[in-house]
This record gives sequence, structure tokens and C-alpha cells, in this order.
Amino acid sequence: MTPVRVIVKDRETAVFTPTFGSITNVRINSSMTTSQVLRVLLNKFKIENSPDEFALFHVHTSGERVQLKKDDHPLAIRLLHGPCEQISKIFLMEPDQVEEVTYDVAQYIKLEMPVLLSFIDKLKEEENREMEKLKQRYCDMRRMIQKHMHRMSDKAVC
Repeated sequence: MTPVRVIVKDRETAVFTPTFGSITNVRINSSMTTSQVLRVLLNKFKIENSPDEFALFHVHTSGERVQLKKDDHPLAIRLLHGPCEQISKIFLMEPDQVEEVTYDVAQYIKLEMPVLLSFIDKLKEEENREMEKLKQRYCDMRRMIQKHMHRMSDKAVC
């Protein structure tokens, strides 16, 4: 989970300001949903902010970042990714400040620019080949239909 730093502005108001990358532990069970875990985290530090202002994110070392849904089970998700916290972590973040990154995109994040440009060129080539195949298929179908129409019109004339 994400560690939390609390700044007390006055005795009645607490402001939630997490320190990125710090760790905190809370006791949860596998049946708890994301919403419940958020409440536990905020209660641990006596934070008065609404749990709706925050979200839990599963972050993989590849760069993949996925926001957990309110009815997901964070402990189960964490366990599915293995015990190593160097590979996978769950972070508490403000949802509007984080852009989700899918695995398909994340696998390319750490590559050098020339390699990425090469991938783009290959994808463009593949796209062009597929477009040509599709155009050819429709041309063939058009010819077959026209040929059939021509035969039908010849039979109608006789």
C-alpha cells in the first residue's frame, strides 16, 4: 500500500499528502473491496477526506498502471502477482492525476527511441499490406458479382 504523510493545519483539519513510494501496512482480508480498503487506509491516519477522492492502482515494473475498480479485491489482485514487491505494487493515488497504462503499451515504455520508431514503421508496413489484401478481396468480389450479373442479363435477353 502507499505510505501516508499527514499535515495537521489545525487541530480540527487533517490534510492528506502521501509521500510517493513510501510504504504503509494495513490489516485487510481477501473479501474486502477496494472501497473498504480505501476507508481502512484513511481511517488509519485519521484522514477526513472522502474515499471517493482516491483510488488504488496496481503498478507493475513494466510501467503498466491499472486503476482497481470499487468492487475489486485488492488483496487477491496483489497475491495473484506474486510475493515480490519489486515487480508489482499497489499504490494509493488521486485518480484524476494518473493515466492508466495497459500492458500492451507498458511493454514498449523502456525501449530506446530508434527501436520504437522501427516498431512504428513495421506496424505501418503491416497495415498497408492488410489494406491491400482487403482492397483486392473486394475487387475480386465486385468482379464476381459483375460477372454473375452479366450472365443473368444474357439469359434474360434470350
